[in-house]
Amino acid sequence: MPLSRRLLLALSETPWLRAHAPRWWFVKRAATRFMPGDTLDEALSAAEALHEQDLDVVFTELGENVTDIAQADTVTAHYADALARISHSGLNCELSVKLTQLGLDIDADRSFLNLRSLVELASRRNTRVWIDMEQHGYVDRTLTIYRRLLSEFQNVGVCLQAYLYRTKDDLSSLLPLGGGIRLVKGAYREPATLAFPKKRDVDANFLQLAGLMLGAVGSPLAPLLVFGTHDRRMLDTIAREADRAGIPREAFEFHLLFGIQRAEQIRLRREGYRVRVLISYGEQWFAWYMRRLAERPANVLFAARALMPSRRRRGGASRPTTSGGRIGGTGKAVGSSTQTWASHTNEVSSGASARSGRMDSARFRNEQF
Repeated sequence: MPLSRRLLLALSETPWLRAHAPRWWFVKRAATRFMPGDTLDEALSAAEALHEQDLDVVFTELGENVTDIAQADTVTAHYADALARISHSGLNCELSVKLTQLGLDIDADRSFLNLRSLVELASRRNTRVWIDMEQHGYVDRTLTIYRRLLSEFQNVGVCLQAYLYRTKDDLSSLLPLGGGIRLVKGAYREPATLAFPKKRDVDANFLQLAGLMLGAVGSPLAPLLVFGTHDRRMLDTIAREADRAGIPREAFEFHLLFGIQRAEQIRLRREGYRVRVLISYGEQWFAWYMRRLAERPANVLFAARALMPSRRRRGGASRPTTSGGRIGGTGKAVGSSTQTWASHTNEVSSGASARSGRMDSARFRNEQF
């Protein structure tokens, strides 16, 4: 793991910084690039603006590892209110929650009941609740709760992290159960005994797992498939291989963070892909913010730009769209086309290695916040 990433993740876990850094104006100003504000009202306003561009959203109130069950109940009540307000607004919006925010560290059964109440309420309001995945020590407990919920509801999904060695096995066991699976790279500091330490290996595993997911399209009880990445090469690879396999573009979704790659979000949506923007809000944002920087340490440069006077940004060369791919075959073809996906994972690994340690200036100019 690069030193810059290790440092940022270590900072995210520092209790003193978690308590004090959010009060520093320059840190708060930089963080506003990734979130519209602290309140649900601000999140709803941002969602309305995205709706005008035909982009759907996922809300998450930031916070984790609550130490008081009353706090967990307060968070649950907040999300229940959010579901009511979302329903009233008419926005296409889902929720994404952390189990430690709902009391998992205190009482696993209470955490389950809190989450179940939200999933049941969301079901009545025709929307979905996602379970965020946290550090490796929470994976088994999280998946146990997810499976319990799937015995009653299908409007629930779980996040899986491509940097964990175990994720392929977890994915294979979950694909036949329905629900939803959102694949991300992973943002926590994990030991090399449990997770790929090198970015190129994480990227390669992400694409291999994406191939397995697309191979499930059309099967009984296939889950909602979601790919959470801002990597343009990986977005294009997934889209191109889905097209080649004859998988409809509405059969899966791309999830991207608020404030990152806005032009990419709009491009994908205009090409017929389902896109959701994850809008984070709340006062407990420091740890989350540092993990966002650590996902791609070059983001530190973008955050630094927030501290400078705004100026007109220069445009860059447009990139080819993904719509020109060959279409044919069935959804099963992607999962079985090992050589095709292997070539893409090798390409990503090689590209990541070649790009390490430098910042392409044109890409820097085109990065959308």
